[in-house]
Amino acid sequence: MISKTLWGNIIKDFQKRRYPDIVQRDIHYPLDIPLDRAVVLSGPRRSGKTYLMYLGIKELLARKENKNSILYVNFEDSRLVGAVSQDLNTLLEVFFEFCPDRNEKTWVFLDEIQVIPDWERFVRTLVDMENVNVFVTGSSSRLMSKEIATSMRGRSLTYNVYPFSFAEVLKAGKLEYEEYLSSGQMGEIIQKLEDYVKYGGFPETVRYREEWDRILSEIVDVTIFRDIVERYDVKNIKMLKLFLNAIFNSKEFSIHKFYNFLKSQGYKVSKNTLYTYFGYFEDSFIVFPLKRFSYSYKNIESSISKMYLVDNGLLSLQGIRDYGRLIENIVFIELKRRSKGDLFYYKSTSGREIDFIIKEGKKVSELIQVCYMLDDFVTKEREVKALLQGSEELRCDNLLIITWDYEAVEIVSGKNVRYVSLCKWLLD
Repeated sequence: MISKTLWGNIIKDFQKRRYPDIVQRDIHYPLDIPLDRAVVLSGPRRSGKTYLMYLGIKELLARKENKNSILYVNFEDSRLVGAVSQDLNTLLEVFFEFCPDRNEKTWVFLDEIQVIPDWERFVRTLVDMENVNVFVTGSSSRLMSKEIATSMRGRSLTYNVYPFSFAEVLKAGKLEYEEYLSSGQMGEIIQKLEDYVKYGGFPETVRYREEWDRILSEIVDVTIFRDIVERYDVKNIKMLKLFLNAIFNSKEFSIHKFYNFLKSQGYKVSKNTLYTYFGYFEDSFIVFPLKRFSYSYKNIESSISKMYLVDNGLLSLQGIRDYGRLIENIVFIELKRRSKGDLFYYKSTSGREIDFIIKEGKKVSELIQVCYMLDDFVTKEREVKALLQGSEELRCDNLLIITWDYEAVEIVSGKNVRYVSLCKWLLD
């Protein structure tokens, strides 16, 4: 049991804390929650969820809210090892002793609370209290978005937190894109983009670029596997790693084909186990399968998925240097971040592939190709023909090709095809 004295010390430690300069993220969540819900910041480990909490706290302090009315607890604090659900009630009792007026608003930030059994009941109790705003984060493989929806029974507002976008990378480096663009001196911006394509945007790798491979190896080899192994009591760790490496190195991935490959190599593992493992990776926000679009739901579900990773650094860690694949992965994550609609890839009736289509409601609103270079006429013709055929079949005239540096609007077969550079599109 955690004593009142220890809880008091933890609260006092928080109130004495000075916060460092924090990169302003492009994720904005309400500090004064209009509904009886908790704000949940959900995403992979080390993507910046805790610092988003700090940003919220700093904003509250900047608007002169009483510091005693703000509570922050990191439940991975070593002093809280072994804490149980009853300790949360003690925490609340001690916190309210610090509050000068219980009728004024309070803000409760609970970081990694999932380590406490039955935490959901405590959070729901807080949500039901008058004038209490509740914020929760959890590591990716311990507090899944699906899980929080079930646990909170519709009492949450969930915000997905990904590693830095390119715009956030520039903010971290205090670089103003518009100033460089107007001056015509884009060299430093382009260098940052090249680094972003190769090494990704996990906040630590952006800050300590020379250690990117060590940081990402630790995230993969320690954090992800430890969380999954501990949470789900996975026994076949070798198979878990082999499976994830296969996904990392595959642009398209079929569990059925991988199962047959393992069988041919003498590995003994059931197909159901592989589907279970894949679910762990998907819920961890590390791997994102992209389904092929069809007007038939059955065909969508049975299609082979294209695989994307939450951060380009994970691809580079595997030795992947294909710029075409790297920038396609960046575009995918940026589309997920923008959440404009349902995302698919598409193959036309003649087999031509479109990298991404966005479906809003029942209508396909945009077709997007990603191509590193269009210097080769054959390559350009292939990309454009796929868009034109997709445009006819999907009844969509919003056609875009994202390239490294080519920008234009061309009329082909009576349709406008827009070409936008990756840099401009990411910062649009």
